[in-house]
Amino acid sequence: MSPSSVNVSGIAPTTTKAQLNDFFTISSIDYEEKGNTAIISFEKPNAAKTALMLNGGALDGATLTVTSDVAHHDEDHTSSGPHVEQSDKPRAGIAAEYLARGYKLSDHILQRAIEIDEKQGISSNFLNYFHSLDKSVGERALGPDQTVTAKLQATVDSAAQQARAVDEQRGISKAAHDYYQRAITSPFGQKVKAFYTQTSKQVLDIHEEARRIADQEKAQAASAAGSDSKAHSTPVVN
Repeated sequence: MSPSSVNVSGIAPTTTKAQLNDFFTISSIDYEEKGNTAIISFEKPNAAKTALMLNGGALDGATLTVTSDVAHHDEDHTSSGPHVEQSDKPRAGIAAEYLARGYKLSDHILQRAIEIDEKQGISSNFLNYFHSLDKSVGERALGPDQTVTAKLQATVDSAAQQARAVDEQRGISKAAHDYYQRAITSPFGQKVKAFYTQTSKQVLDIHEEARRIADQEKAQAASAAGSDSKAHSTPVVN
């Protein structure tokens, strides 16, 4: 077993390697389909520690047991890129993503995520990323040294529309910072910021964030479907 690996047992006979890959967001896996155990390796100890947090989670109707022969410790690092890695995110945020994707995690697992965040703190890399995003969106929409979440919620929608317009004019990818940008410029902006930048939270907060993620994904999918439908229905004029 590598230093950043975990053992997984209790896998359902019907579970495929692809399903395990999706569940653990893995880089390497030693698993034969129709078996019930696997060794999953990660690039970083942070990711292995997150996998251990999922012990007791449900996949394909089976309850997984996730263990490790070694202790995994979080490693904080600095990234100069515009994106943040999964292993940098608060564990409560990762848990919310799992719930939003339809996976079943018990409240005990969610509490475990909260306790890890409280003990470890939010990584400086993620905090720098999140505050930088808040500031960059605010400056584009509202002016120098402005942040979106510092504004009253009554001005948030206007700020978001202006930021999107500036992005489009400058050719900035709409996919950049997609979820976080939409979230902090929503009516829930202050709550979203607090969720991702503070360690004080409850299980209910994770469920609420999961609903926000799921709702935004549904809205985005519906918008995309509507655009496709409109494109196909537009008559051709000769």
